[in-house]
Order: sequence, then structure tokens, then C-alpha cells
Amino acid sequence: MSYHTFIAPAAAFENLQNPDYRFVDCSYALADKSWGRNEFNKAHIPGAIYADLHDDLSGTITPGVTGRHPLPGKEELVQRLYTFGIDSNTQVVAYDSTAGFMAAARLWWLLKWAGHENVAVLAGGKQAWDEQGFPLTSEIISPAPKVFNANFHDELLADADEVAALVNSGNYNGCLIDSRTADRYAGQNETIDPVAGHIPTAISKPFNAQLNAQGGVADAAVLKEHFAPDFAKGEVIFYCGSGVTAAFNVLLAVHAGYTFPKLYAGSWSEWITDPQRPVA
Repeated sequence: MSYHTFIAPAAAFENLQNPDYRFVDCSYALADKSWGRNEFNKAHIPGAIYADLHDDLSGTITPGVTGRHPLPGKEELVQRLYTFGIDSNTQVVAYDSTAGFMAAARLWWLLKWAGHENVAVLAGGKQAWDEQGFPLTSEIISPAPKVFNANFHDELLADADEVAALVNSGNYNGCLIDSRTADRYAGQNETIDPVAGHIPTAISKPFNAQLNAQGGVADAAVLKEHFAPDFAKGEVIFYCGSGVTAAFNVLLAVHAGYTFPKLYAGSWSEWITDPQRPVA
């Protein structure tokens, strides 16, 4: 059986020794870039490797490539997956230390973009895995490289011009969704980006709104209803601060059964680099 959105800890544990599975720890904290790797070094799922949001799952900011976490270049991503030991036969299980799923969803999205279907996020993250009594280790492995044959789906991406066109249409042809927390959408408590606010016409649907206190995700029927008014408008584009947490909302929408929506990867941190773009 293959998994394409979420996988429960028990199902993942059953495949812990499966050579076709690759567990990837994506733990990361924006406030402390060394935290995730330190957490991985202390305790991780046996056989897991570590993927750093900044170093492994993002590209380099250069002229014309903006936003806080730009996508890695295609060749760069393929090389990274090669060193991770991922090929077309690999079932990837991405997870975070906690249930926020932030960077795990980023890896999930990158693999979907690259044409890899068999990737899922561990429901509840390492926290749920540990709470259910499954093993952790500090032993670090080096996987054998595998050739990853990519088939990139650029139709999953929206750029700033496409977002601007949707804004100028008044969202008549679709829906723009801001995945940041509600306070940042409202221009309050903005401590990350130099400009506060949101893209005009965007609606607020925080990425963590469908998580319970234990990190569980609402069931597919609830998620279906949550996004129903948005997908009824036509094409949906998700964005956030830098294209990371929006990937989790994309994951939720796909889990609910909707057609894969678009991601504005540059997101707010790219949008505000052009003073001609409107801000609400």
C-alpha cells in the first residue's frame, strides 16, 4: 500500500524495516536554525535522515529569486534526493518533531512538484510516534544514493504575475488564500517580514486551524467543508510568508479530495519586494 497525504504512526511503524521506505526528519525552528538538527541528533525515528529547511529544502536568494525560502533549483533538488536515497520506488515519510508539519509539508510538496507520488506526512509527527511507544534512536545512518528521475509539474506553481491578475480580477476567477496565522494576516505582531498586512482580496485560513491540541488533523469530510467555499470559486492559490506553511494547507486540501491547488512559492516575503504591488 502506498501513502500520498498522511500516514498514521502505526502504519509507518509496520514499515520501519521496509527497504522501500525512507523516513525524513524535517524538524526546524525559524527562531533557531540549529534546533532541528540538534533535535534529530538527540532522537529520531530509526533509519531516518535529516533534511534542513534552509539548507536542503530551499534555494539561494539571488537577484530575481526572492522570498525568505525560495524553491531549490530543479537540478539542485534532484541531486538532494539522490543523496537522500530516494528513487521512484521509495515511499517517503516526512515528519517534524511536533505536529506543526511545517517543513515536512514542504518536503511533501517538493516531491509532488518533482513528480513523486508516494510521499506522506507522519500524522502527529515525532511527538505522536513517541507517545504511541514506537522507538527512537540517536544512531545516524548514511543512505546509499539512488537515482531520482524527476518529472516536474510546474502547473502546481503560481508566480507573482498570476497572483496579481487574480487580485485585479477581484477574485472572480478563483480564490487567494493566506495561510499565515490570523494576526499576521491582519498586519499585527509582524516580527518576520519588514512589511505587515496581506495581499488584497486574500482570505485568511491559517495553516494550523485544522489541528487539535494533540496535533491531530481534522478528518477529510471536515476538511472538505472547510475549503468548499474556496474551491467553488474556481482556481485556488495558497500563499504564506515564504511558501512553507502554505504547503501544509495544500496538503490538507489534497487530503480532502480536492484537485491539487497552486502554491505561490515566493509568497508574502517576495510580494513585498516590489513597492508597486498592493498591500492590504
